[in-house]
Amino acid sequence: MNKNTICLWYDKDAEAAARFYAEVFPGSAIGAIVRAPGDYPDGKQGEVLVVEFTVAGIPCIGLNGGPSIKHNECFSFQIATENQEETDRYWNAIVNNGGEESACGWCKDKWGVSWQITPRVLGEALKASPAEAKRAFDAMMTMRKIDIVAIEAARRG
Repeated sequence: MNKNTICLWYDKDAEAAARFYAEVFPGSAIGAIVRAPGDYPDGKQGEVLVVEFTVAGIPCIGLNGGPSIKHNECFSFQIATENQEETDRYWNAIVNNGGEESACGWCKDKWGVSWQITPRVLGEALKASPAEAKRAFDAMMTMRKIDIVAIEAARRG
């Protein structure tokens, strides 16, 4: 077990979520699947209790803890992308698989986990001169999925 691991609470679909992440994001994989050794409040003996997995190199544990705790935007995975094709691929994989769009490059997967699909050029633009950063920021604030061409155009003025 890693010294520090992110634990994500799922109702009952930790394994399905881990498999989806492993299919979508390079550097992701499923590790051990632990079954409950006995009944617990929201599950039965033998059901999947914990799934160890990585998302883009980040170690995680998915815990099937039941419906009492829901994900929110206080936690998100931020995936840095190199170009529009990669941005589109991740965004569409999440949104088109039962997820939902949000604002400024954020979306949620069908399990309620928040994702920031963030092109590197956006981060660079926000670190530019104050005027360039403001123009890029203002453009980003109108977007759902980040449009790299629009960010670059805004940056140039």
